Amino acid sequence: MAEGRLSLAPGNRQWMQKTDILMGIGVIVVVMMLIIPLPTIILDFLMAVSIMIGLLVLMIVLFVHRSFDFSIFPSLLLITTIYRLALNVSSTRLILLEGAAFDGKIIRTFGNFVVGGNYVVGFIIFIVLVAVQFIVITKGATRTAEVAARFTLDAMPGKQMSIDSDLSNGLITEEIARQRREEIRKEADFYGAMDGASKFVQGDVKVGIIITVINIVGGFIIGMVQRNESFDVALRTYTLLSIGDGLVSQIPSLLITTATGIIVTRAVSNENFGDQISQQLSAQPRALYITAGALAAGILIPGFPKISLILLSGSLAGLAYLLTQTQQEELQHKEIEARQAAAKESKPESVLPLIQIDPLEVEIGYNLIPLVDPEQGGTLLDRITNIRRRSALDMGLIVPPIRIRDNMELEPEVYSILIKGVEVGRGKLQVGKLMAMDSGDVREKITGVEFIEPVFNLNAIWIEPDVRDLAESRGYTVVDCPTIIATHLTEIIKRHADEILGREEVKKLIDNIRNDYPAVVKEVEERIKYGEIQKVLQNLLRERVSIRNMVTILETLATYYNYTQDTGMLTEYVRGALSRQIVGSLVNEDNVLSVITVDPEIESIIRNSIYEDPVEGRVVGMDPDTHNIVVNSLLEAYTRASRMGFSPIFLVSPQIRSVTFALLEREIQAPVVLAYNEIPKNIKVNIVVSALLPATA
Repeated sequence: MAEGRLSLAPGNRQWMQKTDILMGIGVIVVVMMLIIPLPTIILDFLMAVSIMIGLLVLMIVLFVHRSFDFSIFPSLLLITTIYRLALNVSSTRLILLEGAAFDGKIIRTFGNFVVGGNYVVGFIIFIVLVAVQFIVITKGATRTAEVAARFTLDAMPGKQMSIDSDLSNGLITEEIARQRREEIRKEADFYGAMDGASKFVQGDVKVGIIITVINIVGGFIIGMVQRNESFDVALRTYTLLSIGDGLVSQIPSLLITTATGIIVTRAVSNENFGDQISQQLSAQPRALYITAGALAAGILIPGFPKISLILLSGSLAGLAYLLTQTQQEELQHKEIEARQAAAKESKPESVLPLIQIDPLEVEIGYNLIPLVDPEQGGTLLDRITNIRRRSALDMGLIVPPIRIRDNMELEPEVYSILIKGVEVGRGKLQVGKLMAMDSGDVREKITGVEFIEPVFNLNAIWIEPDVRDLAESRGYTVVDCPTIIATHLTEIIKRHADEILGREEVKKLIDNIRNDYPAVVKEVEERIKYGEIQKVLQNLLRERVSIRNMVTILETLATYYNYTQDTGMLTEYVRGALSRQIVGSLVNEDNVLSVITVDPEIESIIRNSIYEDPVEGRVVGMDPDTHNIVVNSLLEAYTRASRMGFSPIFLVSPQIRSVTFALLEREIQAPVVLAYNEIPKNIKVNIVVSALLPATA
């Protein structure tokens, strides 16, 4: 763009960037119009501006695609109303002060045009125009705004749930979901504001009528009493000026009111009002044919204008014929495209999409569909969204979108949880009933259908919803069906977090801290492969250690990678760096850690059985008898600690920590094994049980 050329590009709109100052000046001008008399030349100009604003607003409303795209309309409605009222006050002052000498051209022109030499007819026409605006347009727009506001607000929760459902199923991205939520908020704010702003239009019409009556009555009094004018002169002068002034005020008001009615009755669309009219009214050629026939039949009625009816009937029939031809051409075009598509589909089908597997799926029987459908009160989708958030906060794990789908091969009330296409959990529910579990504090049993709950394999019963309060008062823990699936899914994610974490998730975790810690990320990526980082993170998740502190994890890997590339040893170094985090979740309120120690002889047996596998790393190789003796000793100590009311935590030497966990992993769900060097100095250790060999027990 040439230098010095006038432009409205964003960088050159300096005059538009001072809108706050312009608005302030505008308010001051309006106030001055209410107080200070205006010259008629300025009054004519400001009235022309009022008419221009009314036309401009109406045109904008016709061309916007969505109502809330013109979000300033409610505020603009108020501003234009105040502006017209200020003009009314200014023109009333001049009419009453100057009388027949008033030379406002716009007001006199409108008055002469409507009155046309007959003041009674002119006054009646003015009243009819005002009545049409007040009774028909204004009242209808006000009512529509009220209903639209109520329905829009009532529909908000359903729309929000639909967005959350699409997001949790992976149908949309976080950015699209954020954009849709913003559009819902804007729509609700717009219709809520329009509900109140429409009252301004109603009041504007009422005040216009009052001011016109004041002009006429006040004019007669001033003209005949103060100026000694005759009745005919006063009638001609003040009726003409009052009606002209009223029209100059009511015509812009009528334009704004019409725009109000249009914008609150518009449905959300990607097209403007004109396009919608042309498409929807012309979509039914048969309706045009019937209308043309009815007009043609009107020719037979005596006294009807035959030429007008013939022209209209012929025009509609011709338009209907053209539309019919156009629809037939479009239908033929679609048939050709369908045949071409069918020809393409007849080629060998690609089976690549069939071998894709979702990382995490929940399949449900058809009786469980109401648990997922928000329109039927289902809350499972919201709970799954919360599960993904909770997993990110508690474990630092990015859980991929969880796909939910119905499977007709399942029993009607059965659900199945799959990881990479393989079932890892299953349960059977009774929709409409609640599950009651004995938490250990049950004082009195209640009747119900007994079963084994699917998450922790505990005894439970199905009860009716109306006995929930009774069950809870007797010490039962009561949950609904969506909670059962959500809890089961949460536990599955914890148990199999290492399987869920892939290289793509590792890259996302690293990218998340790249901007804040570029030096750490650069050093790690230059030296360590994603696969090695993934293996370390999987080892941590396997023992339910949160990987949310990625900065510490990467810094530790960068520090010790020069000494060893063994992912097992690197995991132990990372655990040492995260020791406060690991132990902090295990101590009691007195900062005491209750542990199970292991007999040195057992530790020696385990240590001497360790060998380095080139693929698996540090593994234990024992003969079956020794393996059974060692494992049984550990399990016996575990059982004793559990009976004493403690959460069993094994404390061993650092050299055997990882392999001890491997020994227990197949026997115990989520065992906790700590090394001596992982205990911070401020933690007190309480030895509750020791694992001993049978010979020394």
